[in-house]
Amino acid sequence: MTDPVIVASGLGRRFGETVAVDQLELTVQAGEVFGFLGHNGAGKTTTIRMLNGILTPTNGSSRVLGLDPMADGPHLRTRTGVLTETPSLDERLTGRDNLAIYADLYRVPKDAVKARVDELLTGFDLYERADDKVGGYSKGMKQRLALARTLLHKPEMLFLDEPTAGLDPVAARQVHDMIVQSTRQQGHTVFLCTHNLVEAQRLCDRVGVMEHGKLVALGAPRDLARQLVTNLTVDFEVDAEAVPAALQELEGKGITTSVAQQTGTISVRGATHSAIPDFVNLLVGAGIRIYGV
Repeated sequence: MTDPVIVASGLGRRFGETVAVDQLELTVQAGEVFGFLGHNGAGKTTTIRMLNGILTPTNGSSRVLGLDPMADGPHLRTRTGVLTETPSLDERLTGRDNLAIYADLYRVPKDAVKARVDELLTGFDLYERADDKVGGYSKGMKQRLALARTLLHKPEMLFLDEPTAGLDPVAARQVHDMIVQSTRQQGHTVFLCTHNLVEAQRLCDRVGVMEHGKLVALGAPRDLARQLVTNLTVDFEVDAEAVPAALQELEGKGITTSVAQQTGTISVRGATHSAIPDFVNLLVGAGIRIYGV
């Protein structure tokens, strides 16, 4: 077996009295799609920032592609592609121009920029809208463009932070397909942060579960799905008008919930993967339509 491409040894980070990442021990192998699963605030994004040399650890160490992220950060970042949870695209520019600008920043040879940009626009099903301003793109199109941008310089490894957050199921599936296509064709190692166990099952070879900065479980997605994982939050998208009835059904069964009233999203806390069908049946049985999970 080849040496792992990510090694974290006692890696930790504090912000004042808050422990964001606590003594992380982790290895990721070349070509692996590794899922980093946990709710918001579990320490996933902080870990990505440390592994890319953006944030200094409070304690411990890591190696990524054989490099020390803090000592070799600039060089390391020429070999990795990072998709943040809220990627910044210039909506005043076209999709083509957004990619061309970053191609220059990534030092893609000038005589190769046009071909590389066209290749990515085609591969991510954006070519027909390439010369439209990004401000007119749907959220799914913007996310596909941001993912294409991470591949401009042909990185060896991808760090993807919640790549489908806020997308509808169809757009999320399109992004999933693009990730699978990239890993199969290019052999990328992928470090995928997500709060969605279904997404992790669909995409990942192994999954690590983070809770309050600690790695609490590690293994194949199907094995973890069978365990009693109580740190997950499952979001159900329903009609905003149906929220009160849905809450009544769930809370009547002693299920802990929170709600985004305007969007009609109900979050069930402390859920297990095996319980999701029960929640769906409960809501559907009460005549409540579910548009996404």
